[in-house]
Amino acid sequence: MGTIDVDRLRADTPGCEAVTHLNNAGSALPPSVVTDTVVEHLRREELIGGYEAHAEAVDRIEAVRDSAAALVGARPHQIALLESATHAWARALLAIVYSRPVDEGDRILVSSSEYASNVVPLMQLANRSGARLEFVPDDAHGSIDLAAFRAMLDNDVAIVAVNQCPSQNGLVNDVAAIGSALDDTDAWYLVDACQSVGQLPVDAAAIGADFLSVTGRKYLRGPRGTGFLYASDVALDELEPFPLDLHAATWTSDGYEVQETARRFEYWEKSYASLLGLGAAIDYALDCGIENLSARIAELAEYTRAGLEAIPGVRVHDRGRQRSGIVTLTRDGIPADSLVAHIKAAGINVSLSTPDYSRRDFDAQGLDGVVRVSPHAYNTTEEIDRLLAVVATA
Repeated sequence: MGTIDVDRLRADTPGCEAVTHLNNAGSALPPSVVTDTVVEHLRREELIGGYEAHAEAVDRIEAVRDSAAALVGARPHQIALLESATHAWARALLAIVYSRPVDEGDRILVSSSEYASNVVPLMQLANRSGARLEFVPDDAHGSIDLAAFRAMLDNDVAIVAVNQCPSQNGLVNDVAAIGSALDDTDAWYLVDACQSVGQLPVDAAAIGADFLSVTGRKYLRGPRGTGFLYASDVALDELEPFPLDLHAATWTSDGYEVQETARRFEYWEKSYASLLGLGAAIDYALDCGIENLSARIAELAEYTRAGLEAIPGVRVHDRGRQRSGIVTLTRDGIPADSLVAHIKAAGINVSLSTPDYSRRDFDAQGLDGVVRVSPHAYNTTEEIDRLLAVVATA
């Protein structure tokens, strides 16, 4: 493991001169190479036309697939380039229920910290099909209780959905142990990796998931409106997405033929400028070294937690044996939304997490909102100290 050149990261990130940005779990400041890549392709579209610019850049666009595969320990044919992690996750779910309909004899297991955009469609599916949606209990540390999870497994479990890093607290779920527990089952395993990819080393094969959904805008520092989906070879062998388009399948004289690769999860029309920007962001992260980025982010997160815990009246709500770069807090006597507004007024970007993001988790902790702080490797301890001073004087 090497070290991070923070000065270089900050020089590559123009936004560092304008704001103290501690909202990287929401949407990170991109390095200039990302923005330049997007704008340059848009300029080509402006000058020669969108289809023509796409044809000119087709090899570079395909290289994004290669980069994404390298990032998550996959192979290029297992990567679909999509518009968001939500879109990626939904395409995976639609493929599952289209290829193997869920019915009233089935069970769906979900982590208790799961994000609303994953839980709500599973609720819809359960309501329509009669399947049972069940939440896996947390252990004493707040992560998924692996013993309880194993006890819940049976041959009627159709789908398991888990987020590796919950959006609203600082824990990291052991998704590889969950995948190992599913080895001898027929359940489809969906892992939401939108908060983990870019800040943690992620190995799709080691996790054992059928699908990983990833966003570009968070710790990867890519453009908004980008993401990708990893699909296992088993998923590619057995599942057909719905609906397909002419990019995902070929209309033949006697029917249609589905793309053999994860391209079957894509649609033809997308922002190719943004996808090139995603590729630039992934390559930038790979050049820095994911292990190096992870160590730096973890160091800043722990520095933040320690500083916050030293402030009277402040409570840090992060849980888990392993913690991510997401730090959540409240301060006694001050509503979370008011504290967020106070911090933002000082020129520091943080975000507000509310129960509608993860109802089960918030209700269990008796919280009606938390301030979320999420540093990246380009942040400094001086910026964290500025945040601490603002929180202390709120």
